[in-house]
Amino acid sequence: MSTPTLSTEEASVQALYQRLLTTWNERKAADMAAVFAEEGELIGFDGSVVQGRWMILEHLAPIFANHPTPPYYGKVKSVHFLAEGVAVLRAIAGMVPQGKSDLAPELHTHHTMIAVRKDQIWQIVLHQNTPAQFHGRPELVEAMTKELRELRASQGKEQE
Repeated sequence: MSTPTLSTEEASVQALYQRLLTTWNERKAADMAAVFAEEGELIGFDGSVVQGRWMILEHLAPIFANHPTPPYYGKVKSVHFLAEGVAVLRAIAGMVPQGKSDLAPELHTHHTMIAVRKDQIWQIVLHQNTPAQFHGRPELVEAMTKELRELRASQGKEQE
């Protein structure tokens, strides 16, 4: 079975999501804020709501300076276009805490990203992290962990 070919627009939206993860993983607040539209909004894993590119930078800079943020490993699940130049991306993501070699299931998250294309450049207008706790359904946590471990393995990341 062949892998479906992504449209140029879908590939661009997925690349924007990968830039978001890369800038988080590299702990670069200014670069991460730059992928957001001027009026962009970030809803963090802890429920923090930050509006505006400048405020996103102000929010992220001390986090990266003072906390050992784990890297994200994200897998795009879908990209849907609401209109020309407007897309919703859904992904799952996991993190490997500092000093560990495997994903921490308590840090699994669903990512929802709304992106718009302005002047031929895709920017994030909303990125939301929703903890994937699956209360009372450990089989769903295990399935997500398995899927994210397979992603890490395909990227050449070692795990225990």
